[in-house]
Amino acid sequence: MIVKTNGARILSFAAAVGKKEGEGPLKNRFDYIDTDDRFGMETWEKAESECTRLALSLALSKAPLAPSDIDLLIAGDLENQCVASCYGLLSFEIPYLGIYGACSNLTEGMALGAMLISGGAARRVAVATSSHNCAAERQYRNPIEYGGQRPPTAQWTVTGAGGYILGERGNVRITDCLVGVVQDAAQKDIANMGAAMAPAAADTLLRYFGESGTAAKDYDLIITGDLGIHGSEMFKYICAQNGYEVGNHADCGKLMYGDDQDAHMGGSGCGCIATVFGAHFLPHMERGKLTNVLLMATGALMNKDSVTQGQNIPSVAHLVHLMYDPQRG
Repeated sequence: MIVKTNGARILSFAAAVGKKEGEGPLKNRFDYIDTDDRFGMETWEKAESECTRLALSLALSKAPLAPSDIDLLIAGDLENQCVASCYGLLSFEIPYLGIYGACSNLTEGMALGAMLISGGAARRVAVATSSHNCAAERQYRNPIEYGGQRPPTAQWTVTGAGGYILGERGNVRITDCLVGVVQDAAQKDIANMGAAMAPAAADTLLRYFGESGTAAKDYDLIITGDLGIHGSEMFKYICAQNGYEVGNHADCGKLMYGDDQDAHMGGSGCGCIATVFGAHFLPHMERGKLTNVLLMATGALMNKDSVTQGQNIPSVAHLVHLMYDPQRG
C-alpha cells in the first residue's frame, strides 16, 4: 500500500567516504574523504562507526541544527546487531531506532521518518546508514587478508556513510512511499548480489506503478541503490517482461567507481545509495533540474550462517517518491 507522506522534506545531507570512493568519478561531491579507510581508528568496525558519526555531524552542521533539535534518529548498517550505527551515533544522545534491511536501509529509514513526521509523531528525524568494505567482507565472505578471488559478478562494498535530516524545510519533498515485500528468487551466490536483489526492485516498482496508475515515463528518473551492471539489466528485463519499459533508470552502484577502479559490477552496500544519491542526485533535485524521482534501496537479506547452510538469498526493496517543491517566502 502506498503511504502518503506529504509533510516531510529533506532538510540537509552529508556524506563521508573512504579512499577508493574519493578517487572515483564523484570525488568532488563528497563532504569528507578519508585517506586510508581507517578514519583514525584501529579497526575496520570502529572506522565505520567514525564514518557514520562524521556523516551525521556534517549533516547537522549544514542544516544548521544541534542534536537536541532532532526528535528521532533512525540508523542501520551491515554489521552484526548494527554496531556501527549504535556505537558511532552514541554521542549525539538522540532517541534511537536501529533498523536492518541490509542495503535497503536508506529508503526504509526515509520512509519510516517521513511517516512519523507526516503523522505528527516527530518534527525532525535524522536518518543515517553506512557500510565499510573491509568490515563487510570479513563478516559476509572472507577477510581481505585471505586474498580470495572476486568473480566477474562481484561488486565492491562501498566504504561510506550518508546522514540525512528530514524536517519541515527543504526543496525536496517525500510525497509518498511503498514498503517492499521480501522476494526469494532462488539465488545462492554470495558474489552475485545484483541477481539476488533485481527481482525485489522490480516487484516493488511494478506494485507502485499498479497502485499509482503511473509508468516510468511519468518520472524524471528511477534510481536504484546497488544492483550493479548485471542486476540493473535483470531489473529492466523483468520490468519489460511485465509490460513496463524502464529506460530512465540509474543505479548508484554503477556510478560510484570508474572503469579503471576494478569494482567489477559496481558498488554495493548501505553506503552506496546513501552517498551517491545525496552527493550526486539530491543537489540536482534541490535546484529543480530533477523534479520527480522514484528512489529504491535494495537489500540482500542473508548472513554468513544462512549462506554456509545453503539457504537462498532473499531480498527486499523499499521505495520513496521525491518531488521538487520549493518553499516560498
